Amino acid sequence: MSEVLRCVGVRRVFGALRAVDGVDLAVAPGARHALIGPNGAGKSTLLRLIAGGLPVTDGKIWLNEHDVTGKPEARRAELGVGQTFQHSMLFRTLSVADNVALAVQRRRGRPWLPVPHRPAWAARVQDLLALVGLQDRAGQRVEALSYAECRQLEVAVALAAEPRLLLLDEPAAGMSAASTARLLDLLRGLPGDITLVFVEHDLDLVFELATDVTVLHLGRVLMSCPPADVQRSAEVQQAYLGTSRRGELFITEPSAGGHHVASGA
Repeated sequence: MSEVLRCVGVRRVFGALRAVDGVDLAVAPGARHALIGPNGAGKSTLLRLIAGGLPVTDGKIWLNEHDVTGKPEARRAELGVGQTFQHSMLFRTLSVADNVALAVQRRRGRPWLPVPHRPAWAARVQDLLALVGLQDRAGQRVEALSYAECRQLEVAVALAAEPRLLLLDEPAAGMSAASTARLLDLLRGLPGDITLVFVEHDLDLVFELATDVTVLHLGRVLMSCPPADVQRSAEVQQAYLGTSRRGELFITEPSAGGHHVASGA
């Protein structure tokens, strides 16, 4: 098995609701693999199942050939899974650098507090902040950052765990066109040995970044293929908009800020 991630028959049931219903998924090393679909398709739930934040009802999950189906979130992190969330998990009263330093410290197997200030760790923190474009904000409190800068910082915190698989849940949600463009540049610049699996509603970002796309609908895989095949699919058009007229979804229109936004995003 050469995949970084493989899901086979993964299901998650909440009472009568089948949020994820028999998903098969294979993600190759170095891929930028997007999960897209209408609201309620099961995208974020699937990310939580992969990360270990939720147990599966049925099915199997492998990470780098390790069966992690019953393993806790911490064990999956040890095996190389990093993640960001829809809602911020940052320490808002601490500095930007201290948020990253705590994540570095945790990776090195140390207690969370007090905040570390060791020279070797400081260099790692600065490298991570430079990678996400926040080196000039290192000493400022998180509460002084813009929304977009907080999203950038969350990526740095996730990268501090040295993940081989990075899960991003709607990284561009709520961003302006300019901030989304900067995020795209950031994600494009990540090392090639980090595999990305990301949920995103901004279809322009998806089709500019993704090497592979899995479309979910009602908890099931509608299709999983290269981005160009998704764009040609009448099935995807039907799932998003209830119409087979492809142009209504994948034609992009300029927003007020000049960014092109896919009409079905």
